[in-house]
Amino acid sequence: MSGFARIANGREKWSAGGSVQRHRHDQAYAAIVLSGGYEESGSRGRFRVRPGDVLLHRPFDAHLNRFDGNGAQILNIVLVDPPPFALGHLTDPDAVVRMAERDPVAASLQLGEQLRETGRAAEDWPDILAADLMEQPNTRLEVWARRHGLSPETVSRGFRKLFGQTPAAFRSEVRAQRAFALLVGSAMTLAGIAAQAGFADQAHMTRATKALTGAPPRFWRLKSIPFKKGRSRFA
Repeated sequence: MSGFARIANGREKWSAGGSVQRHRHDQAYAAIVLSGGYEESGSRGRFRVRPGDVLLHRPFDAHLNRFDGNGAQILNIVLVDPPPFALGHLTDPDAVVRMAERDPVAASLQLGEQLRETGRAAEDWPDILAADLMEQPNTRLEVWARRHGLSPETVSRGFRKLFGQTPAAFRSEVRAQRAFALLVGSAMTLAGIAAQAGFADQAHMTRATKALTGAPPRFWRLKSIPFKKGRSRFA
């Protein structure tokens, strides 16, 4: 598989007012904000983060970044089994940073022990729409737009400006992520996964999963961990 942005353990420094176009990583990882701040819009919503905040990324999540007037310094730590939530906070980020310089694997374990989920409220209609699509991916966009007093054209343009993709593409990605999580973390049949993830049929699910990950469902089924009842490898 190719075409995914490379992620590695270590620090990154971003200039004030800079941005990174929408991209996708094939690994799960944590981005710990050491200084500055930025906004990230992606597969799990839109977040504004500051020092001590941690953004958790699942495999194949996509996002774009916009950095504020101070830029940002970030520590990336590759994860094997990310927490189910997207945004957290560390009580002692310096301890994780020091450990990461010696042993990234131990740092990922320490991060898991310290990390606390951070709640967030939707700020405007694109955030509300993203949350609704993540909760109910079969949401009809025309109906949603009318309910909120907006035209479908306004919804499509405004959402794309913030998230780098249309609401329909975002919805398709939500479904594909759900299917991928079930492929690697459950014993359901492919047809059952397609139905559970909200696809019209298995063929539709196969195309979406391959577009997301670069490989068909059967590839991930063969590579998946032994099924543990009631637990998904990736939330």
